[in-house]
Amino acid sequence: MTKRRSRGDGGLHWDENRQRWIASLTVGYTPAGKRIVKKASGETKTEANTKLKKLIRDYEDGLAIEPSSYTVADAVRYWLQHGLKGRGDNTVSLYTEFAENHIISALGARKLRDLSVEDVDRWLANKAQGLSTRTLKMIHGILNRSVKNAMIRDKVKRNVVDLCEVPQGRSGRKSKALTLAQAVNVMAAADRANVRMRCYVVLSLLTGVRTEELRELHWSHLVAFDETRKAWVPVAEAGWDHTEYAIYVWRSVRRSGDTKTVKSRRTLKLPQRCVDVLRLLWEHDEEGTADVGRLVFCTKNGTALSAGNVRRDFRKVIKDAGLIDKDWTPREMRHSFVSLLSDSGVPIEHISRLVGHANTVVTETVYRLQIRPVMQEGATAMDDLFGDEREA
Repeated sequence: MTKRRSRGDGGLHWDENRQRWIASLTVGYTPAGKRIVKKASGETKTEANTKLKKLIRDYEDGLAIEPSSYTVADAVRYWLQHGLKGRGDNTVSLYTEFAENHIISALGARKLRDLSVEDVDRWLANKAQGLSTRTLKMIHGILNRSVKNAMIRDKVKRNVVDLCEVPQGRSGRKSKALTLAQAVNVMAAADRANVRMRCYVVLSLLTGVRTEELRELHWSHLVAFDETRKAWVPVAEAGWDHTEYAIYVWRSVRRSGDTKTVKSRRTLKLPQRCVDVLRLLWEHDEEGTADVGRLVFCTKNGTALSAGNVRRDFRKVIKDAGLIDKDWTPREMRHSFVSLLSDSGVPIEHISRLVGHANTVVTETVYRLQIRPVMQEGATAMDDLFGDEREA
């Protein structure tokens, strides 16, 4: 005769269709009086009972029960669909490509609740052999945010990806900066280019403005200080008979139109050479005085320049300056700006504010090869305190 199970142990029966043992237990009732039943299955009675006890323990602790069939691919694709709202099409396309090629292809079939730290560490170590550190950080970030999003939706209890360190990847293309002699040659080559690219090169090199910010610069963002009114006035109204000019770096070509960070929104006084080339461009642009809202740097049809447009014409200037054109990109004018100021002894704090960094850490980390002035204050102070033995 079959032994009756104790009260509170629930039920246990063999399912012929599934060929598995099914353990079940009523854990409560809904407001409508319907029973709330938790079930677990296993190939043996012990396995079914063990799984049921875990489900009941999690239920009593107020924890969600993770779905057993939810995979890493499900989590990543859900985040790609719902977690990138407001991002540009290029960003969404890039993230999707990286997710499909590097995450889903390698870890996609893994059950999310079974994903372990070891799985992620091995995956990153394998990817480090062929990807740069920047790319590794990107794919780690995609997986990390996908799993974090799955946690919010009670698909998994913890985020093991957040516990993993990103290894060092292959060395990527190092950013460079022009020397003073090279910068002089580039400026001379820019003088021989068309007036719009001449202006673009001079502004990017002498102000350190990001290329994405220059491409969104409007004529209304160019202002002159009116000595009579003691105020900054758009150049369309103020004219060119003033001594001080500035640009509002308040916009970028990002989807939102905002600058990269809050501190990237800044107003920069212009060097005289920048004023001269902007005036030439203003006079060359027949529609400039009629439409002050027009972009400063645009195509012949008045449309916005793409990154490819800028890169193509910029490399013509670089080649004319006697440099290898494929080795340089427009963003390295910004690096050169930092380098030239640094070599001139400008404090890192001032450089950081000029380029719109949130703090000096960013400037020193990203542009560390360009920060070169010798710090003399310590040596000078010690000499003053203890003297110089050569003078004794």
